[in-house]
Amino acid sequence: MSYTPICAMTDGGRPMLENASAAFIARLEQALPEGTLRPVTPRDLEEPRGLFKGQGAAVCRPANTAEISTILSACNAARVPVLPLGGGTGLVGGQVMERGPMPVLLSLERMVTIREVSPENNTMTVEAGAVLADIHSAAEAAGRMFPLRLASEGSCRIGGNLATNAGGVNVLRYGNARALCMGLEAVLADGTIAGGLKGLRKDNTGYDIQDLMIGSEGSLGVITAAVLRLYPVPEARHTGFVSVASPQAALALLHALEAAMPGAITGFELIHQTGFDFLAETGFDLKSPLEVAGPWSVLLEASGAAALGEALEITLGEALETGWITDAVIAQNETQRAHFWAIRETIPAANKRIGSISSHDISVPVSEVPAFIERARKEIPPPLRVNCFGHLGDGNLHYNIFPPKGGSRADYGAERAGLARLVFDIVAEFGGSFSAEHGVGRLKVADLERYGDAGRLEAMRRIKRAFDPVGIMNPGAVLRP
Repeated sequence: MSYTPICAMTDGGRPMLENASAAFIARLEQALPEGTLRPVTPRDLEEPRGLFKGQGAAVCRPANTAEISTILSACNAARVPVLPLGGGTGLVGGQVMERGPMPVLLSLERMVTIREVSPENNTMTVEAGAVLADIHSAAEAAGRMFPLRLASEGSCRIGGNLATNAGGVNVLRYGNARALCMGLEAVLADGTIAGGLKGLRKDNTGYDIQDLMIGSEGSLGVITAAVLRLYPVPEARHTGFVSVASPQAALALLHALEAAMPGAITGFELIHQTGFDFLAETGFDLKSPLEVAGPWSVLLEASGAAALGEALEITLGEALETGWITDAVIAQNETQRAHFWAIRETIPAANKRIGSISSHDISVPVSEVPAFIERARKEIPPPLRVNCFGHLGDGNLHYNIFPPKGGSRADYGAERAGLARLVFDIVAEFGGSFSAEHGVGRLKVADLERYGDAGRLEAMRRIKRAFDPVGIMNPGAVLRP
């Protein structure tokens, strides 16, 4: 396909984007195999929180990397914006485009093949549309595990996980999605295919395009396939639920466990009593397994040898003596372990039913978590409720603010922006990040401009211009167009 460029420019000197017109869609359809394009559905234009409503001229469903190259080359030449679609589970509006020229929606829903599983190399090569739960199943069938675990794993796709550098509950031991990717294939804005599916542990051959694409949220190109890092299945998982005296006591317990079982702690989740209140309030039958439940609980997990169970019991016993914890229970079977984790994984669903005024996925240095929690709670005006929970082991907290019981989030709509600013200002004081694992999307573009380092932002803008000079890739996400 070839198009005659139109020379209209923006104030910044870049070509203006154009609507994906009916004529353009017809030409694109002719250039692709039959059935590649489909009409847009309401589901394609939604995001989970309902904060944004998207638009789109058509959905392209390529079956392979070459077809993605054809689509991007055509859109780049015609200056038509492209919005990559994964599982649609992102929480910062990166998957929907409310305003601007009508985009083409690029869905990876047909590129779901798990190309290879290599237990010998501890790798798996997958297409970007593969659902995370299917990746887990394929790894387990080969006697391996893929550590990225998310509440949305039944619907989220690995391309989106990588594009947002997803975190989850195992970051403490295994790292974010970036640490779990050993090779990447992507298509750049002009259709150039950048290959890199070698799965090497050492490959020091220049600029790391892989790490630029991971976390770029579809603003530099489209991730099409990846080589993922697998791990042996641990001999045993030792899971405990404990009541802690305070977040500071929880941090002391974490350090004690890490000293007693170096490298074995895979999960350490801090949960406030408000989480249990919300579960009960919204009809979820999930109660604390503890007889003596305090204001704070910790769900912890150690993975490795069966003998770690004894070290866990000893360390928890010592923590009881010091007063760090007031009660503890260790799962005796998989049913109990599943119950413990169901509590943690259902709290976000309860939050959604309550309806938050302002939700924040933030991080601060691990050592500063207790002080941040104490300071932030003092700043939130009553009678607003706070549900603070999250991954204490890596400093990532979900700090969400809710109306009083019986109230509605709609009653506080005018206060949302101010509450977010309040929380993010405190996060900045503690040297933290306003976005720990969901990315910037469209929701937090202004926050990035306010709290981001000026030099780093300029470097990001230069990278964007180099990779996507016309500006077709997910315009408005991460950086202001």
